[in-house]
Amino acid sequence: MWSYALRRLLATIPTMLAVITVCYLLLHATPGGPFDTERKISEAVLANLNAKYHLDLPLWQQYLYYLKGLLQGDLGASFRYSDWSVNDLVAEALPVSLTIGGIAMGLALLVGTLLGITAALRQNSIIDYFVMFLGNLGSAVPSFVIGPVMALIFGVWLKWLPAGGWQHFQVQYMILPIALLTVINMATIGRVMRGSLIEVLNSNFIRTARAKGLPLRTVIMRHALKPAMLPVVSVMGPLTISSIASAVVTETVFSLPGLGKLIVNGASNRDYTLVLGLVVLVTVFAVLLNLIVDLIYAMLDPKIRY
Repeated sequence: MWSYALRRLLATIPTMLAVITVCYLLLHATPGGPFDTERKISEAVLANLNAKYHLDLPLWQQYLYYLKGLLQGDLGASFRYSDWSVNDLVAEALPVSLTIGGIAMGLALLVGTLLGITAALRQNSIIDYFVMFLGNLGSAVPSFVIGPVMALIFGVWLKWLPAGGWQHFQVQYMILPIALLTVINMATIGRVMRGSLIEVLNSNFIRTARAKGLPLRTVIMRHALKPAMLPVVSVMGPLTISSIASAVVTETVFSLPGLGKLIVNGASNRDYTLVLGLVVLVTVFAVLLNLIVDLIYAMLDPKIRY
């Protein structure tokens, strides 16, 4: 297992290099620059800024400068946030996004799995229809619609929770963002778990276990749950990565100082180093999550061989 994990990690080096190269070229190919503002900057000031950030050099030399800093763990200096490096900005925003996203994914996995199991065991009942309704609602309605509606109901009308803002990890400011991400991810996990468990319960080895007179709880927990969890584990990696797009909307709607807000600001301000730093971070997360999913998948299914 460890040799397989090491090979996978080494194989990600060319993948990350390709992602960084493509994003670097695309950012520099877009019209405009990081210092294009409504207020005209003098030629002398603009020349000094370009020299400070090596923007006066040929593109290939700028790229090599960036790779050299990246190998040293330096994501570069932000073009738009004066006196801030990308490392500092990420260090400030990452704990917020990890807290919100981590709690939401944990709740979505727990609640979605339980709802999927309940719906599969009560197939074609009111509970099953209710779970499927929640699943379809969470999948069909986008987050930029659910988020403002939740802020309007619980923050403006009922005044139970703050409609937005952030006060250093105070619980009341975290509830609505976590609830939004939980609903979106729970919908997918619940539907996948329901369909997988129904398929497993109709398998021959489950019929054999029931024919031996085993209680339903033993059949579910000991025989059906592990194979039924395989599709759920398979979608956890892509689902976690796709949650980044939802986090952009969530953090924008609720005014959270997380990575999503940095992505939006960096893209709109042509902050090349900030956008590239966030791309590197997201790529690393994607690689690690897919590796963890593969390892868990093999732990659940003994037939998997590395």
